[in-house]
Amino acid sequence: MIQITADSTCDLGASIKQRDIGIMPLSVILGGTPHLDGVDIVPQDIFDYVARTEQLPKTAAPSAGDYEEFFRPYAEAGKTVIHFSISSGASSSCSYAQEAAKAFGGKVFVVDSKALSTGQGLLILKAADLRDAGKSAEEIVEAVNALRPLVNTSFVPDRLDYLYKGGRCSRMALYGANLLKIHPLIEMNDGQLVAGKKYHGSMVKCIERYVDDLAVKYPKYDRTRCFVTHSMADEDVVAAAKKKVAENFRFDEVLETVAGSVITGHCGRNTLGVLFIAEENA
Repeated sequence: MIQITADSTCDLGASIKQRDIGIMPLSVILGGTPHLDGVDIVPQDIFDYVARTEQLPKTAAPSAGDYEEFFRPYAEAGKTVIHFSISSGASSSCSYAQEAAKAFGGKVFVVDSKALSTGQGLLILKAADLRDAGKSAEEIVEAVNALRPLVNTSFVPDRLDYLYKGGRCSRMALYGANLLKIHPLIEMNDGQLVAGKKYHGSMVKCIERYVDDLAVKYPKYDRTRCFVTHSMADEDVVAAAKKKVAENFRFDEVLETVAGSVITGHCGRNTLGVLFIAEENA
């Protein structure tokens, strides 16, 4: 029997229970007090903390010992575990999980998603599809590793305040963005976050152009599913994204999820991404 597990950064929402995904929470530290992502902290706690202190929360990966403790009940139940970590370029979680996996004699596979949020989640659900189709653990790991370069993990933040506080953009870029209503595209490139095209204007208009651009960039794509994932975004922003996805793509299902506390703590409120798997590199 195969058990799929993942770091809490996968932001899969209701799919976690529906597809029987085990979740390993990362820690979010507010003022020296650690909280477990998705367990005893919600995104609103992040917004309140930043507004009150003008500081971002800190995040921490589970230790190798934590991962070993997490994997052990599955292994003792006779299950083979496939664990999906947040990109190794964004966290040490992957290396700690890989270290812990050595204790289980080949019964725990760790996949470096080279993504985050539902970019990571897309690989997890693809693995669940393959598990349900009767594929072996080795076949699943080989398949999802091959898909990693094809996952579009991208998002557009409303404001750059959180990225600035986290050292990911300059003070000049922050001022310019706020003054001129600039919303930069942020995307994963081989496991690293990089800035792309800059959109100007209201968030709704920027999201509409962003989705139009995705359709041009990825004319061939896996139609199985798409995620519209956001950090408690305004209703009109989410509605605009869904409308444009429906106009530009033909996915079997479009799933809306809200980013957890770890992801929210790095991007801030009203950030939105449309994520899916392409059929060929852009």
